[in-house]
Amino acid sequence: MSQQPGGRQRPGFPARLPSASPVQARKPVAAAPVARAAAPTGVGMDSSAVRMAMVRRLQAQGVAHPAVLAALSAVERHRFVDTALANQAYEDTSLPIGLGQTISKPSVVARMIELICQGPAGVAGRVLEIGTGCGYQAAVLSRVAREVYSIERLRGLHEKARENLRPMRLSNLHLLFGDGMAGFAAGAPYAAIIAAAGGEDLPAAWIDQLAVGGRLVAPAVTAAGRQNLVVVDKTPTGIVRTELETVHFVPLKSGVA
Repeated sequence: MSQQPGGRQRPGFPARLPSASPVQARKPVAAAPVARAAAPTGVGMDSSAVRMAMVRRLQAQGVAHPAVLAALSAVERHRFVDTALANQAYEDTSLPIGLGQTISKPSVVARMIELICQGPAGVAGRVLEIGTGCGYQAAVLSRVAREVYSIERLRGLHEKARENLRPMRLSNLHLLFGDGMAGFAAGAPYAAIIAAAGGEDLPAAWIDQLAVGGRLVAPAVTAAGRQNLVVVDKTPTGIVRTELETVHFVPLKSGVA
């Protein structure tokens, strides 16, 4: 175990939680190498030029953080979607990944990660991702953050993300199966929390697990009844909440399935 500020120890990985806990920590994705799936053929998706074209479009839309752009250039999005959809992988569109869920648009991934990078604490510490999905955003996060914990409530997607990410051998990325609304207290406090699903409001557990100086970026329903991107900064004197543009994310749900 390593020592946290204040003398409290934080768990090593794989974390082991009491059997009564709804969250089951799993081994880092770097364990147990398996053969890498072949890249789709005939669509040129394995070419870095395709990813760079996507990144240039994102730059034109205003994404400017160098680390975010570099991460998007490096992570092959087509490996996180079904082969039949691979020719759409670098378009700015969300795509189905099964179980009623989607992979977010590249522009949305870039926007949210850039926002946490611009927070007071940046991503120098641990980052918690709510909603692993197919694992694409977690892979991008792992290239800008020191350490990433990503939690998924749907076992089918949790296992899919493990398969997608295992060949990448990302030692700073830890996948968890459990109720994302509860966060992951064993890894707290977090320099940043990012959510890929939106509810009526932000769970109190997320605010509690955010470090002072940390930033939370998530979709939430505002007083106007729309789902907007919300930024919460936890300062020494309290919480500062900022509502940004309208977004469309899948619903935030509790429990596991």
